[in-house]
Amino acid sequence: MPDSTSPTPGSSLPVGSVSPGETIPFINGVDASFLQQIEEHGGKYYENGVPKDALQIFRDHGINYVRLRVWNRPSSGYNDLAHTLAMARRVKSLGMGLLIDFHYSDTWADPGHQTKPAAWAGLPFNELEKAVHDYTCEVVTALGNQNTLPEIVQIGNEITSGILWNDGRVGKGYEDNWPRFAALLKAAAGGVKDALRAETTGTSVPSAGAHTAVMLHIDAGGNNATCRWFFDKVMEQEVPFDLIGLSYYPWWHGSLTDLQDNVNDLASRYRRRIVVVETAYPWTLGWYDGTHNLVGREEQLLPDYPATVEGQREFLKREKGVIESIPYSRGAGMFYWAPEYISVPGLESAWENVTLFDFQGRALSSLDALSEDFARPAAR
Repeated sequence: MPDSTSPTPGSSLPVGSVSPGETIPFINGVDASFLQQIEEHGGKYYENGVPKDALQIFRDHGINYVRLRVWNRPSSGYNDLAHTLAMARRVKSLGMGLLIDFHYSDTWADPGHQTKPAAWAGLPFNELEKAVHDYTCEVVTALGNQNTLPEIVQIGNEITSGILWNDGRVGKGYEDNWPRFAALLKAAAGGVKDALRAETTGTSVPSAGAHTAVMLHIDAGGNNATCRWFFDKVMEQEVPFDLIGLSYYPWWHGSLTDLQDNVNDLASRYRRRIVVVETAYPWTLGWYDGTHNLVGREEQLLPDYPATVEGQREFLKREKGVIESIPYSRGAGMFYWAPEYISVPGLESAWENVTLFDFQGRALSSLDALSEDFARPAAR
């Protein structure tokens, strides 16, 4: 596939690679997909003792992008199209960029779960392809019609083992399924492209100068062998994409050195810009509610980074340095996953100690690490 060497004219979006000496703003992002649900359960956020919109807090601390997950027909009602449209208006009103994360499911999708939406469960493969295309086009078109077109669309969430099982499943036992998986990804990418064509969709979405980058997102941020296997296959199948997205949680994906070695190799091998689209680190190993926390043991931590606010801040600073130092200026940015996911009555949290707010919703000083400039020490 040809490699883009500069952004689309008129767009500030980091796509492909960049020319030597060219400067593109680094993405300092958060995934705030729980925010509406927390707010509607009475959750509040504070800065200097004053109640404040969490998105405004993020913006005031240099966050310039928000990621929102989209589920087809979620049982909770949240993260559907209507809620996403409302959140997108809030994000864009603050002047921030938008990343839309399609799960292509009614619930969580990840390497261990890629369940088809109930409405698509019995479709033959050709109709499943069409459903993926049309649904992707519908969502992006709706966002464009309210002037909140996303800068980035992620076609699938942590798709290391494919999407829409078992039609689009890949990996052990499904080695021959790559052409079908690739066909589904191409249908999704085509849906994004067609949503930008006013003459195709018959809507008011602007086609002149409009651009939305397509991201492929897998986990295994510190596992180079897995990443090479996946993206080699993607390139063989000629799937169109602009950005590589990775999840990197050190308790699952290795050290910062593992991350550094991997992203440096991927940048050179695939000539795409790279975003760590999910990351986090705990500010305490304590708990507030009765729900088991996903991160709660000392052995889950990296050496030199304790579960304190300062330890969280130092970890994020080092990680940002790793991404910013990716060769050929191909480090595009990073997103902190669920920094707002505090525990509130009726909605307990397994992530309450990995947020960027304390148990009472007060902003932590570590929030600044996502946007501040600093000298780049070596990863550890």
